[in-house]
Amino acid sequence: MASTNLVLEGVELMFFGMGSVFVFLTLLVFSIRIMARLLERFSPVVEPAPVRAPVAVAQEPSADVLEAIQLAIHQHRQRRA
Repeated sequence: MASTNLVLEGVELMFFGMGSVFVFLTLLVFSIRIMARLLERFSPVVEPAPVRAPVAVAQEPSADVLEAIQLAIHQHRQRRA
């Protein structure tokens, strides 16, 4: 076989493959759109329950926690210096 014949067959195969992928993806997009419209039309509308905002309780950390934080900050600053 001549190399030009092989190249032409390769190009033909490439276009066939790309064309089939394009057709498949186009059909997939259209089917998803149709399914979305059907779901919008036939599914019942469910309203979400109101969400209550969480109540933030301001609690100060205990003295032990504050002391541990201060000690950690002090050690960190000593290592950086």
